[in-house]
Amino acid sequence: MPRIRRRLLLIAPVAGIAALSGCASVVPVEVAPDATDPVCASVVLAMPDSLGDGLPQRDTNAQATTAWGDTAAPVVLRCGVEPLGPTTERCQTVETPGGPSIDWVIVEGDDGGWTFTTYGREPAVELHVPAAVADERSTAFVDQLGPAVALTEAVRSCV
Repeated sequence: MPRIRRRLLLIAPVAGIAALSGCASVVPVEVAPDATDPVCASVVLAMPDSLGDGLPQRDTNAQATTAWGDTAAPVVLRCGVEPLGPTTERCQTVETPGGPSIDWVIVEGDDGGWTFTTYGREPAVELHVPAAVADERSTAFVDQLGPAVALTEAVRSCV
């Protein structure tokens, strides 16, 4: 009996660690081409800890990125993406309460998700909101990113 008891004592902590690591899963993200821009580090560090109920910030595996929400369908932000040139896509200015205005080009994906890319900012920032999130809630949380994104340089704006 003591042998079985000792094995159970060893198994319990291992099972507990495995269960906890499932909660803290890292979100896999593709690094952006200009992620090494020092401004991107400041942008990501200034991001909010949460984008609202059910969207806590998550760790990612790529430089200059962060994510929020469920690791199975996370909202993902990447800094250092290719800046957009002139476009016919919808460009919208998002006012940050008590803060800066940020111009975003908004594109609906084939999967029903939405991609927001800063317009006229260098380095450029991209936010992907998967369909699973967009179907359940408004994307109005984009305004919470304004103070962090404002750390990038504004070189032009939406017309």
